[in-house]
Amino acid sequence: MLQVVIDVSKNYGHVFVVSMVGGLVATAFGAWFSVTLVAVYAKYNPSSPACTASGTCSSAKVIGLLVFITFAAYWISEVIKNIIHVTISGVYGSWYFCSNKPGGFPQNATRGAFKRAMTYSFGSISFGSLLVAIIQFLRQACSIARQNEAAQGNMLGGIFFCILGCFISLLEWAITFINEYAFSYIALYGKAYIPAAKATWKMMKDRGVDALVNECLINPVLTMGAVFVAYVCSFLAYLYITFTKPEYNANGSYTPVVMAFAFLMGLQICNIFLVPIKSGVSTFFVAMAFDPEVLMNEFPDLYQRMVGVYPHVQTMIHA
Repeated sequence: MLQVVIDVSKNYGHVFVVSMVGGLVATAFGAWFSVTLVAVYAKYNPSSPACTASGTCSSAKVIGLLVFITFAAYWISEVIKNIIHVTISGVYGSWYFCSNKPGGFPQNATRGAFKRAMTYSFGSISFGSLLVAIIQFLRQACSIARQNEAAQGNMLGGIFFCILGCFISLLEWAITFINEYAFSYIALYGKAYIPAAKATWKMMKDRGVDALVNECLINPVLTMGAVFVAYVCSFLAYLYITFTKPEYNANGSYTPVVMAFAFLMGLQICNIFLVPIKSGVSTFFVAMAFDPEVLMNEFPDLYQRMVGVYPHVQTMIHA
């Protein structure tokens, strides 16, 4: 499956161009987010010179603005990632349904998929991204609270936030899992978000494709790579703040916050760069669940190769 996804990405559409542009946009947004975060602190922190001049600052205002900016960053970065996902899923869908037809692969497939993602499907993308952003924000807040409790030596508080973080992570996994395939369904069939999520989950369960998803090693490996990059970013942020010793972190209270934000930006940007492969795999699973006859009739060699390594696929997609 990985070989097929890479071959399609190299030979059809502008998959890697979309990924590169999306990654650069996400990186630019991460830089803008960082500057905004520092500017808010410098402007509204009660101890800053700018605040003394205006007299309209307070710690509550700083916290409120930082919470809003963080949530907006989660949401916007998810929207960027999912626009790329839906666009690239449209390209893979064009390959699956059209490449072996008499007309062949349609011209301007990438442009058309991007246009649909930014118009007809934009509301569904924004709504699905909002759900993930809320969960991710809660998980990040829980992580920061746990680190603060540990820094203060409060063991019970640290254990509580650790358990809470586990439950939130499970919820995030479930929503992200459904979103990934629901957005591919939206790209292929143009449905709204909630009907797409329901239809995708039902069909994947009925056809047994969820078992294939669980046994596919591609996404876990890519996710491990993204998490590794995020930890490296967090570690580099720790080294930077330790050696530069900025004035606002004289007592070390902002170290866990800075590390958490670095982790967030590294994870999101890396995930965006990995979208082409993830989207290809997701689209292939969804298309196989809803239209398995296309795979059998138009890609018999691929179908036989899949049956050779996973014989159960015959029974599953015929259910």
